[in-house]
Amino acid sequence: MTDTTDATVGAGAPERVGVLGGGRMGAGIAHAFVLAGSQVVVVERDADAAHAADERVRASLAKSVERGWAEPLDDLTGRIRVATDVTAFADADLVIEAVPEDEALKAEALARVEAVLHDRAALASNTSSISIGRLAAALERPARFLGLHFFNPVPASTLVEIVLGDDTDPRLANDARAWVEAIGKAPVTVHDAPGFASSRLGVAIGLEAIRMVEEGVASPGDIDLAMELGYKHPTGPLRTTDIVGLDVRLGIAEQLHRELGPRFEPPALLRQMVADGRLGKKSGRGFYDWT
Repeated sequence: MTDTTDATVGAGAPERVGVLGGGRMGAGIAHAFVLAGSQVVVVERDADAAHAADERVRASLAKSVERGWAEPLDDLTGRIRVATDVTAFADADLVIEAVPEDEALKAEALARVEAVLHDRAALASNTSSISIGRLAAALERPARFLGLHFFNPVPASTLVEIVLGDDTDPRLANDARAWVEAIGKAPVTVHDAPGFASSRLGVAIGLEAIRMVEEGVASPGDIDLAMELGYKHPTGPLRTTDIVGLDVRLGIAEQLHRELGPRFEPPALLRQMVADGRLGKKSGRGFYDWT
């Protein structure tokens, strides 16, 4: 196991980690840091949401044990707790915000969390497309802020995108790389730009695949198979859209459309499917039937 007795640079995962938001992404982030040896607290909006988050993380940890993780489940679950107030983050070395992809919501949440952190604590957003610089504008200590963009589902995904704002302390960037490697994932570092690197490329391919379905070029299955076999993508762009969530992909596309122009305009088919509640895997139906 990773030694977490010291939270300084090079010591691996931070000793105490906070996650704001215990949905699918937040629970996955909590899971990753628990496995790395961190003490993790997840904060949710109310008692019901906190209970659901606790069950989500514990179920995920149980799956890791079933798949051969060496530590007993009781040891793992002993490192996770849930709360309903951000004051639970007061002693955290790192807090990662994982609330829905809405700029105003994230800015308010980040400012609320920062107010209870100690001066050396790092604050990160799991945003997949919102400017780190704009989010930093609401903070008192922008040098201690950066993006940590995890991918869904977090336990099975190896990539974490580290996004640096203009004010991010370079030493924090080094710390972040060490943290990402300590949880068994691969870091890529990008500078703040619309959609960063991964979302910008992934959404561009996904939107074009949706347009091809809309135009009757090919079926979702054949489009995905073409990318999987022809370009070695592990999952085709439409199946990936279903896994990510069509509503999430639409939100990112709208953000990129505002910032980068018409090439990211969401197809009418995507808007219609979201309006119809066909959100992908989480709703049971998207481009594929997940029931």
